[in-house]
Amino acid sequence: MEHNRFFPPHAGVRLGDLAARLGAELVDAAHADRIVRSVSPVARAKDGDICYILSRKMRAELETSEATAILCDRALASLVPASIAVLISPRAHTAFALAGELLHPSAMRPEAMTSASGGVAPGAYVDPAARLEPDVTVEPMAVIGKDAEIGEGSHIGPGAIIGAGVRIGRNCTIAAGVTVQCALIGNNVIIHPGARIGQDGFGYAPGLKPGMIKIVQIGRVIIQDHVEIGANTTIDRGTMDDTVIGEGTKIDNLVQIGHNVRIGRHCGIVSKVGIAGSTRIGDGVMIGGASAINGHISIGDGVMIAAMSGVVADIPPGEKYGGIPARPMRDFLRDVAEVAMRASAREKKKGGKDE
Repeated sequence: MEHNRFFPPHAGVRLGDLAARLGAELVDAAHADRIVRSVSPVARAKDGDICYILSRKMRAELETSEATAILCDRALASLVPASIAVLISPRAHTAFALAGELLHPSAMRPEAMTSASGGVAPGAYVDPAARLEPDVTVEPMAVIGKDAEIGEGSHIGPGAIIGAGVRIGRNCTIAAGVTVQCALIGNNVIIHPGARIGQDGFGYAPGLKPGMIKIVQIGRVIIQDHVEIGANTTIDRGTMDDTVIGEGTKIDNLVQIGHNVRIGRHCGIVSKVGIAGSTRIGDGVMIGGASAINGHISIGDGVMIAAMSGVVADIPPGEKYGGIPARPMRDFLRDVAEVAMRASAREKKKGGKDE
């Protein structure tokens, strides 16, 4: 693949060493000294690139590939041209992700926007009552509030605002323009540019006259270890309880999470999802893009929700739901098929009348 200035190729890793790091099997030991420097799509790969394939549908892409190596399942190895080294892995996608992390570590989290490296940059403000452990970087125009605590190895990007009393763990990245208030954040957390964490939630009571009265929001946001939060995502603090994001959960860009929501461990939430207040989401839940989740409901462990679904009621553990309103996937697909059949029948009937 043609490389750009933002993510230059690695200095080089021996294929034999890479296979060992990935737990993959190098089919031909004679290829062990080949050097890989980057990752690439199969069809555009050049010498020094490593790619992966997951199905026979990618056979045509292999015809134009000049990759150094391909990761794949053993059943697909025969598709790879003889000129390309083969690494066998039962989880080729996972192995490819690990290879990418090794070859392009700088792309794994937002990097510094300025040349600041360690310490507090000129132009940043750190309140005298804030406490920073060693090796914390604070870039220009960032503000660290009173009694805030930031752990060793963490990085605060330019223009980020860390509110009074906020605690941020070790090896965290808080990117440019992020606002964090009323929050406790664990270790190894990544928050991408423009995210808003800990602002008050949307809560109002009917007024005595026409209009609404604001309900006080005095809870917190608790973000556990190894969470990643996408750009311009918003997470409201709790009303009187806490909003909680469980360990290892990954949240895409432009997601809205309301007050008192509790999300379990290792969930995946895709762009433009909206989760209303006081919803409980179990561990390992996957929510497709642009889905809307009603408030005060429970979604069980391991649930999968299709993109653009509207979830209005509880979902038992392990289920797959889709549609508006969301229902078991088999029912949703049957309804979609029935609508398509009726539309086709109407078109045929209309065509017969025209004749």
